[in-house]
Amino acid sequence: MMNRPSFGSVAKSAALALMATAATAGVAFAEEAAAAATEAAAVVAPVANKGDTAWLLISTALVLMMSIPGLALFYGGLVRSKNMLSVLTQVFMIVSLVSVIWVLFGYSLAFTEGSGALNPFVGGFSRVFLSGITPDSTSATFSNGVVVPEFAYMAFQMTFACITPALIVGAFAERIKFSAVLLFVTLWVILVYFPIAHSVWFWQGPDAIGDAAKALAAATDDAAKKTAQDALDAVNANAGYLFQLGALDFAGGTVVHINAGIAGLVGCLMLGKRVGYGKEAMPPHSLTMTMIGASLLWVGWFGFNAGSNLEANGTTALAFVNTFVATAAAAMSWLFVEWATKGKPSLLGMVSGAVAGLVAVTPASGFAGPMGSLVLGLLVSPACLFFVSTVKNKLGYDDALDVFGVHCIGGIIGAIATGILVSPALGGVGLTDYSIKPGAGAPGDYVMATQVMIQVKAVLYTLLWSGIGSAILYKIVDLIVGLRVPLDAEREGLDVAEHGERAYNM
Repeated sequence: MMNRPSFGSVAKSAALALMATAATAGVAFAEEAAAAATEAAAVVAPVANKGDTAWLLISTALVLMMSIPGLALFYGGLVRSKNMLSVLTQVFMIVSLVSVIWVLFGYSLAFTEGSGALNPFVGGFSRVFLSGITPDSTSATFSNGVVVPEFAYMAFQMTFACITPALIVGAFAERIKFSAVLLFVTLWVILVYFPIAHSVWFWQGPDAIGDAAKALAAATDDAAKKTAQDALDAVNANAGYLFQLGALDFAGGTVVHINAGIAGLVGCLMLGKRVGYGKEAMPPHSLTMTMIGASLLWVGWFGFNAGSNLEANGTTALAFVNTFVATAAAAMSWLFVEWATKGKPSLLGMVSGAVAGLVAVTPASGFAGPMGSLVLGLLVSPACLFFVSTVKNKLGYDDALDVFGVHCIGGIIGAIATGILVSPALGGVGLTDYSIKPGAGAPGDYVMATQVMIQVKAVLYTLLWSGIGSAILYKIVDLIVGLRVPLDAEREGLDVAEHGERAYNM
């Protein structure tokens, strides 16, 4: 989302100018000028609401909890005990590494205006080292005249940048070098994640669009209309490529899950299977840890989805409820389908279904209605179960922790379904026309087939950008440091071979 500068100095100058005029025109006019100055300041300088700020900061902490300890424990419990510590180390280090990259230049590349023809695809350098951000700086939300502190918005988006590459490591767990993980993640967030985030989520904000459209409507002659139209076109063009297309992704179906899921599939294919895969039993060493991790993910996901509204209002509550019901439905759906097909209801199946539901509802959480989210949860689990069992077994690839089968497939289903579930006829909120100010409540033109095709384009764009980009980066990393640990190290376990420690000393 476009950064919004502090308007305090502008408002102050406007007020002083108006008061100076009043001093020359008399006391009566002074009162009128003072009122006008107050009105001008109110329009020019929106102030962040304390409730919105508090909710965004809480959501930021919840999303961080999703990575550490949530994802770390979820993944750690799924691997063999000799690799538990390696997974914990990888996830914790990824969060630390990406956080540093984010504040140095990542936020700038993702959420500022780029240069020329590159702008729809990647941002610029105006916020390098967080330059220009102060406690008074604000960022736009999805409501006219409503802003949040830019530091809060920056930190919230940082947690998304942290968890996305951390998701990838589950696909090639138990066989990759730690040095390769660090180098790959560094390159991947710069060349894949930041451009995708910019393409999907960067825009000028509702006020910029509404003000430009209002100026166009007020223009009276041809010259003024052309100038105003050019200004409106410039505002609409100053957004990410997929945002300009009209793609809907409330909280990261494309940016996070499809993006990470396809990168994970490419990674597990390029690294090859684990030693003994398909011949030796490789059960999770601690489903207790996996259950704890999944539970933390579910709780943290309320910040992930509901926090993505940036404000504390009715849409936030809608996203919260949708996250709740879709997850519950998906957990039940996976368990009952697996029970019916395999004869026993498993804890692993239930928590896998919960994660699939969380993934699928992510892009739809602020657009669908609760019943649409419920149906989405019920449908996504059987599809993901089919991919993590039947498809993976048939094709023989070793996606160790089913990153592709759950995150990429679940993300694709959720992203496309968003184009359907946003329909008001199905209980969705419909589209918003921000050219009408205030945009909130202004319905946009919605045609289901058109929106679904836009969603499909966004999915394909993400698959190609991340899939091809990741393949190139894996090859580069392999040439520089090598991707895979030696055979003896893999048999011994990465805990000792890579880190000289054990998760458990008994």
